[in-house]
Amino acid sequence: MTREEKSQVIEELTAELANCSNIYLTDISGLNAGSTSDLRRACFKANVKMAVVKNTLLEKAMEASDKEFGELPSVLKGNTSVMYSETGNAPAKLIKNFRKKSDKPLLKGAFIEEAVYIGDEQLDALVDIKSKDELIGEIVTLLQSPAKNVISALKSGGGTLAGIIKTLSEKEG
Repeated sequence: MTREEKSQVIEELTAELANCSNIYLTDISGLNAGSTSDLRRACFKANVKMAVVKNTLLEKAMEASDKEFGELPSVLKGNTSVMYSETGNAPAKLIKNFRKKSDKPLLKGAFIEEAVYIGDEQLDALVDIKSKDELIGEIVTLLQSPAKNVISALKSGGGTLAGIIKTLSEKEG
């Protein structure tokens, strides 16, 4: 690989790191061709982009990036694949599900919305991270709850002001 080609790869990696706020570093070494193909297919279905990278080039891209990757460059040893995702927990769920039939991929580390996670033991914590859509859904449900109580009170109170007040006071108690 020429110096110009390396520079081009570093620029592309730096741009990818800048555009994505959820980055997973994994080890997929030892997967056979069939398993690797299955993993790539699972990534595609989960809207996760996966790429195998050279550690030195990724480290240079991290240094060139505006983001603070903390201890993440320290895990750049051996085989490294990068998973990029719009959803913070999608790669973690994909890895956990894939490992039901294989011992790989191993999680080396992750950068999720400016937080750094190091080591495979962090996988369950990453699976439990709520996506923006999941959080919005929970908030909407919480906001709808009081409105549903008022509507049910209006219906059960018979439409009279006294009935509504009585029903609402019973629900508070």
